[in-house]
Amino acid sequence: MSFFKKIKDKMMGTTEEIEETVTITNKFKEGLAKTRNQFTSKVNDLVAKYRKVDEDFFEELEEILLQADVGFETVVELMDSLRFEVKRKNIKDTTGIQSVISEKLVEIYEAGDENMTELNLEEEALSVILFVGVNGVGKTTTIGKLAHRLKGEGKKVMLAAGDTFRAGAIDQLQVWGDRVGVEVIKQAEGSDPAAVMYDAIRAAKTRGVDVLICDTAGRLQNKVNLMNELEKIHRVISREIPNAPHEVLLALDATTGQNALVQAQTFKEVTNVTGIVLTKLDGTAKGGIVLAIRNKLHIPVKFVGLGEKMDDLQPFDAEKYVYGLFAEGLEFESENDGDK
Repeated sequence: MSFFKKIKDKMMGTTEEIEETVTITNKFKEGLAKTRNQFTSKVNDLVAKYRKVDEDFFEELEEILLQADVGFETVVELMDSLRFEVKRKNIKDTTGIQSVISEKLVEIYEAGDENMTELNLEEEALSVILFVGVNGVGKTTTIGKLAHRLKGEGKKVMLAAGDTFRAGAIDQLQVWGDRVGVEVIKQAEGSDPAAVMYDAIRAAKTRGVDVLICDTAGRLQNKVNLMNELEKIHRVISREIPNAPHEVLLALDATTGQNALVQAQTFKEVTNVTGIVLTKLDGTAKGGIVLAIRNKLHIPVKFVGLGEKMDDLQPFDAEKYVYGLFAEGLEFESENDGDK
């Protein structure tokens, strides 16, 4: 069964479920258009150039993947896996090779882990999500969109304006709070972020809030200061709520490519990052960074930003992501195989 057929087979269920799956799949397809336009066109040219799968084909494919910021380690692993699969299935020509590449990319990403995109939220108690990330990556916008998403799921949400360092950060979060219709707990600019968290947790408990989303300052210039600040925030939160924060989400700008990987590594060193939110994926031609982050740092990508709209923040789905990379090529292969 082809990879495209597997995607189609998952579009089963009630009319509403099918419509939702198709909508989300199309969001990934549209959001990854820039990457696909460069990446897939090169793969298509490669498949047209080489009628048989040989070492020259693999070497050129390797170069294409590296240009998409998939990452060296991931590319090496993929190439080894592809060579083994080609030998095992006795694949001689390049027909259907995109489907094989797609399957292997999903396998590498998931690596046996299930429910990686699920947020670790408490069922009957207050859950705390801590957001970290440098300035300018779309952190505040992402917090607003996640608040909108959780509110839409029936949860009572509150925001904590913990970035008291950057000018305008508190006001920006308040704008999002007003837009989404959730309360924002804040203090004056320059206040102690840990004090803001303390106030927010007390307020959240009093008001029966389900999820508290906390913004933090994104200063990477001084790693020691950042570490001390985040440790203090952690201490305050965990003292008030054992096992909290339940998630530490790192916002990264997909358009910065390998620089995003460097930021992820740095934040991983200063705090326990549980998931990545990759913003502006629709604005880059190097969407392969998703695979590099997962494979090198072993941190799951939990959400991706696929556009400007409020509902364009989507839970990451490895199959829909890979389909978004290869869409036209997979559909063409599927038609030729008769998988309609």
